[in-house]
Amino acid sequence: MAEMTHTLKSKERSRTAMSVQAGFLVTGLLLLLLAPFFVYPIFLMKLLCFALFACAFNLLLGYTGLLSFGHATFFGGAAYFTAYTVKSWGFPPELGILTGVAGAAVLGLVMGFLAIRRQGIYFAMITLALAQMFSFFCLQAKFTEGEDGIQSVPRGHLFGVIDLSNTNTMYYFVLAVFIIGVLIIWRFINSPFGMILKSIRENEPRAISLGYSVVRYKLGAFVMSAALAGLAGAVKALVFQFATLTDVAWQMSGEVILMTLLGGIGTLIGPLFGAAFVVTLENYLATSEFPVTIITGIVFMVCVLLFRRGVIGEFYASRLGRKLGFEYRR
Repeated sequence: MAEMTHTLKSKERSRTAMSVQAGFLVTGLLLLLLAPFFVYPIFLMKLLCFALFACAFNLLLGYTGLLSFGHATFFGGAAYFTAYTVKSWGFPPELGILTGVAGAAVLGLVMGFLAIRRQGIYFAMITLALAQMFSFFCLQAKFTEGEDGIQSVPRGHLFGVIDLSNTNTMYYFVLAVFIIGVLIIWRFINSPFGMILKSIRENEPRAISLGYSVVRYKLGAFVMSAALAGLAGAVKALVFQFATLTDVAWQMSGEVILMTLLGGIGTLIGPLFGAAFVVTLENYLATSEFPVTIITGIVFMVCVLLFRRGVIGEFYASRLGRKLGFEYRR
């Protein structure tokens, strides 16, 4: 009888948790749909691009346990590929974005193949070194136009019909890409492949002993993360209509690490919160005389000292978070 009562209570808590989480999801979507009528759309599009970038990075760090210092390569590389093909070859925006994503995936395959057999700090340093090499290539290559970058990139017409030069139209296109990207990540981490990645993160020797080809799974996660980061960079190139060296600089890799750690690694919502916070902070302090980097550094120190799991991770692990049905499994 006691076990039956406990089971019924568990089911009731589960239903309540699902209702609460569904409510949060619907509210978030409504806010995003109405946001361009109250907030500057270009700022919102930048936020969505970086949120997707942070989610893509979290796929590698939070769910596979691999810290990459070179993810700006995929973000900025896709921006260059998209900007060049759209401006110089006359590609439509959808084909330009696909080219950027494919280019980022190829870069991820090459970089991952070279780095994936190392662990910890060695893996991080190899990705940083390769990213610096790619950054130097972008500086020297003719098609990137050096320090000037590729400017005046036309947004064009999506599928030959939808005019993306309209700011609100462009916003809803970016929002659709963002939602699709997040859904892909959600499906990926909740698939059998994602479960194996989590097991590799928790105990790699045991995963090897069970017969899994750890190197292949890591490489698959690396390429998927690179492709999604490239999707964010490709869309950003169309939003701002340029691609520059800033997109491939090591500071960009550091920025996405900050976003992910601030929000909470190993959570789907954490990187979204971290990206929103950092982008908002940079936007509103851009005209201030006080250096933005000092503020972000202080925020990072506070996060490390007080929020070891990140802001969202700490909320999930709190009593209220558990009562609402959230789980922090990192």
